[in-house]
Amino acid sequence: MPSALLIPPESLARVADALAALARAGLPALEARMLVSHVTGLSRVQLITQDACAVKDAARRRISELATRRLAGEPMAYLLGEREFFGRMFRVTPAVLIPRPDTEVLVEQALDRLEERDAPSVLDMGTGSGIIAVTIALARPDARVWATDASADALAVAKDNAQALGASNVQTALGDWYGALAATGAPSAFDLIVSNPPYIAAADAHLGQGDLRFEPAGALTDNGDGLRHLRTIVAGAPVRLAAGGWLLLEHGYDQGAAVRALLAEAGFADVFTVQDLGGQDRCSGGQWPAENGA
Repeated sequence: MPSALLIPPESLARVADALAALARAGLPALEARMLVSHVTGLSRVQLITQDACAVKDAARRRISELATRRLAGEPMAYLLGEREFFGRMFRVTPAVLIPRPDTEVLVEQALDRLEERDAPSVLDMGTGSGIIAVTIALARPDARVWATDASADALAVAKDNAQALGASNVQTALGDWYGALAATGAPSAFDLIVSNPPYIAAADAHLGQGDLRFEPAGALTDNGDGLRHLRTIVAGAPVRLAAGGWLLLEHGYDQGAAVRALLAEAGFADVFTVQDLGGQDRCSGGQWPAENGA
C-alpha cells in the first residue's frame, strides 16, 4: 500500500516536483494533473506554464491523500466531487452513482419524444445525482420535471445540482418509486416517465470490479435477478401515464429482450430498444396507447 505522504517535504517547492512524485507512485499522468489542478486551483495549462509554482504544505498533504485513495481504486469522480454529463458538470458524492456516457442515450430518447409536446410533465424515478431530470429540465424549460429517490442523501445531491445549474423547473420527492408521489401535488398523469433503476443482478461479478466497488450498492443491484425494480416500474406506469405518454428505461446490456417483453405484456405499443456507445442494448421503452386505441 503506498504511503499516505506521496510527496515528500523536499518536493514542496514546485508543481513539477509534485507531479513527478505522483508519477513515481504509479499514478497515471492525466489523473495526477487532475488531482493537482483540483487541489491547487491551477488549470491544466497553468500546470505547464507555472510548473515552478510553490505547493503549500496543506496542499501537498491533500494531494498525497487523494492520490493514495486513487491508487487504492477509489473513483476519480468521488475524489474530485464532480463528473461531466451531457456537456455539464454535476456534483457527485458516494451517495450517488457516477454519471456515465451511456445514460445520455436515455436522455436523447426522452428529448426526442418530448418534441411534439408543449409544457410536458416528466417523472424521473431513482434520480440519484439528478443528471437525467436536470438535463431534461434545462433542455425543456417549459417542462414540469419531478425527480424522486428513496435515498435522502442522493436526493440532496440532485437538489444541489438542479439549483447550481439553474433547473428551477425540477421538483423533488423522497420515496420508493411511485410511492414518492403521494401527497406531493404531482400530476396524476405524466407525458414521460424515465428511470435508470438498480438493474445489476446480485450474482453479477461486475459488482466486485472497478468503480462499482465504491458506488452505493442499493443504486446498482436489486439483490435479485436484476429485473425486480424494472418490473415494478413497468407494472405501475399505466396508471401514471397520460394517453400517448412514454416510459423509457435504462437497463443492462443483456436485458433488452426481457424489458421489451415486460413492456409488451403490460400493454405498451411501439416497444423498442436502442444501443449505447458500445453497441450494447441499453435503453428500452414503449408508448402507452392513446384513449382511442390508436
